[in-house]
Amino acid sequence: MLDESIPFVEGRPVKADEDSYYDLPDRSEDSATLYEHCVRAINRGLRFGEHGLPLMGSGDWNDGMNRVGEHGKGESVWLGFFLYEVLMRFTEVARVYGDVSFAERCEREADQVRQNIEQNGWDREWYLRAYFDDGTPLGSASNPECQIDSIVQSWSVLSGAADAGRSRMAMEALDQRLVHRDQALIQLLDPPFDKSDLNPGYIKGYVPGVRENGGQYTHAAIWAAMAFAKLGDSRRAWELLAMINPLNHAQSPEEIATYRVEPYVVAADVYALSPHIGRGGWTWYTGSAGWMYRLILESLLGLTLEKNKLRIAPCIPADWETFKVHYRYRETIYHITVLQPSDGSVASVKVDGVKQHDKTILLVDDRHEHSVEVRIVNA
Repeated sequence: MLDESIPFVEGRPVKADEDSYYDLPDRSEDSATLYEHCVRAINRGLRFGEHGLPLMGSGDWNDGMNRVGEHGKGESVWLGFFLYEVLMRFTEVARVYGDVSFAERCEREADQVRQNIEQNGWDREWYLRAYFDDGTPLGSASNPECQIDSIVQSWSVLSGAADAGRSRMAMEALDQRLVHRDQALIQLLDPPFDKSDLNPGYIKGYVPGVRENGGQYTHAAIWAAMAFAKLGDSRRAWELLAMINPLNHAQSPEEIATYRVEPYVVAADVYALSPHIGRGGWTWYTGSAGWMYRLILESLLGLTLEKNKLRIAPCIPADWETFKVHYRYRETIYHITVLQPSDGSVASVKVDGVKQHDKTILLVDDRHEHSVEVRIVNA
């Protein structure tokens, strides 16, 4: 697949006085392999500011922060964690592909980004969100607004790039500052942008507590739950899932009147400030649904596909004794029973009664049904 030839698209460069432009790009006569497209994309991303962090340009994950780096100097701490993840994962691809020199470059760049984040991205109790073009920090306790942002704390864990002690401290701050159990919502950032001189972009045009401006942006809330799961904190991971679950926002007429949107699909937003507290928004139109599926299946139930092997490492409540998963591999069904005995049993995996020494399930498409028993150690 990496050798598949794919054409480029062509369009004029964005002018110096433009933020963007709308056009229908042409198909270029030039093409390159998929691998080369990936390498070019990564090389394009290896552009850094004075703190050694990736340039933010007109927005990163949060396109509403389109003015943080509009003059080409602003930097994103979150993007540093995300870039680290990309570089480390592509290192494996490059080695499989036989491109040892680029694999080594990815490793070097990742290590440098990690060091720069620790040196310039820490704000005593949590990680900064970004630096404006003029060097002003964003997501700092010193800011009047947006003192803490959720995604950078979550990705300090998810990327594996951060100092373990700091990332745990950052997640504690996220829990204390952004998780509101009484309102069953998880803010993206706090305090919302409103009257200060900070102007990160069009996010400030939203009413405080709505959408990206201090509401629950469910995409980010799910990342927070994933991060707690990766830390092995099953209590908080499942607690956050329960808060995100739309069914739990419509269990009474009063809750339905507050939530106001369909309780059977994931809402992109839940608003966080009066008079809109608890109101959902943008249902049917969010990538949060896909992330919620991954949170449940991968982070909590612990199913991870590794080529033709399935590894199961759940993060489940201590009082769960068992659960079952019926897993289809092409045209073959694996009936998987996961047990969490309290008798001190040794962790094991059995497929059709045969113990697996590497504790994974080797997936074979033989069109037969297979019985799997997974025993996990109760933490």
